Amino acid sequence: MEPKDIKNIYLIAICGTGMAALAGLLKKSGYRVTGSDTNIYPPMSTLLNDAGIEIFPGYKKENISKNIDLVIVGNAVSKTNEEVQAVLEAGISYTSFPAALSQFFLEGRKSLVVTGTHGKTTTTSLLSWVLESAQRQPGFMVGGWLKNFDTNHQVPHGEYFVTEGDEYDSAFFDKGPKFLHYRPDASILTGIEFDHADIFNDLDQIKQVFRDYVGLIKSDGVILVKSDDNNIREVIKSASCNIETYGFEEGADWRIESYQFEKGFGHFSLSFKNEHRGDFQLAMMGRHNVENAAAVAGLCFNLGLTAEEINKGFQTFKGIKRRQEIVGEKKGVTVIDDFAHHPTAIDLTIDAVKKAYPGQRVWAVFEPRSATSRRKVFEESFPKSFLKADRVVFAGLFAPEKIKEEERLDAEGVTASIRELGGIADYIPQVDDIVEYIIKNSNSGDVILVMSSGGFGGIHQKILEGL
Repeated sequence: MEPKDIKNIYLIAICGTGMAALAGLLKKSGYRVTGSDTNIYPPMSTLLNDAGIEIFPGYKKENISKNIDLVIVGNAVSKTNEEVQAVLEAGISYTSFPAALSQFFLEGRKSLVVTGTHGKTTTTSLLSWVLESAQRQPGFMVGGWLKNFDTNHQVPHGEYFVTEGDEYDSAFFDKGPKFLHYRPDASILTGIEFDHADIFNDLDQIKQVFRDYVGLIKSDGVILVKSDDNNIREVIKSASCNIETYGFEEGADWRIESYQFEKGFGHFSLSFKNEHRGDFQLAMMGRHNVENAAAVAGLCFNLGLTAEEINKGFQTFKGIKRRQEIVGEKKGVTVIDDFAHHPTAIDLTIDAVKKAYPGQRVWAVFEPRSATSRRKVFEESFPKSFLKADRVVFAGLFAPEKIKEEERLDAEGVTASIRELGGIADYIPQVDDIVEYIIKNSNSGDVILVMSSGGFGGIHQKILEGL
């Protein structure tokens, strides 16, 4: 069915971050949009309500009416879902979230896709804002909340659409990764490591889906890849497009030089194949974010933007909620919220915060919440990733009953390993006990870095209120 023939669209599991963004895009494009979910809570429920999109609580077959032209099925929804069964029985057309995004918003536009194990959301957001501040009016869909836009999506009025390309599966009827639907004209690949242990068996499986992805990039397009990533080197062999590397290393095509962090800005210069292309000031902390910015700059230069246009976007970028976000400060104690849940991301985030707050004590408070971090997969690599923190607090696993006992991470064992390596670490299973411990033991000048891929029981506000 062509988009012009469609009027009424229904989304099953509409409150997921991506699904809510897609619903918003469709509504703003003139379609009548409704949907259902069992988990209806902010910020996605607020986004949908503000857009005038009706949400039905729970999955009920009577929600599937005959006037629905197309159903979009979220990837967490199984074939046995009551509404899915009603759709199949009624013979209504259905599709997946990434296929719908491609059909409605990527057709006829230049598709810019950011993918990789780490930094996707930040890099996609930064690219979207640089294009917007340069008046290119891009469309975008991001898995985080962009403070500059106060949303996670935008309908395109220019030629570009920016998408966060996820390697997670698409739907019960399409087990391929979402990013295989996104028709990339140009792309950024931030790095490849093992993740998503709930759907991938090993690193080789992940490398294969990335090989499939880079093979899709049009031959006259370009992919920018992190220069020091060995897994990328293996994967990139299947690309037929132009390849440009970025990073701090001497051999990188886009090479970062003279980096220093001062007064809330990362200052650095960028050269392309030894030719100086500009000096930049990024309103973010951490070397890893400067690498993300170098990738964005390289891609934007390829699109014809000037160094001045790129730097204006970097200087005015307000960041993303839950990515190194300062939640508040009480009695000289600063509370920061971050989404980090992979050992590499944890190490980089702690390092960035330590360098942004020199001489101050940094606490790393971690909740194993993602499907991978709750499993034994990272049991040996977790301890080293926390060693740059002055104090470490490990919470209990989120919903441990959903992980087989023999596969569960031993959080208490991880804290013991951190202590054996010379760190100061405590295992405190319950959120309220963690809050009490921090209030009793924190001092003015301390920075409390809270890391979780979920809400962590509202711990951030509890700490601030307790102080």
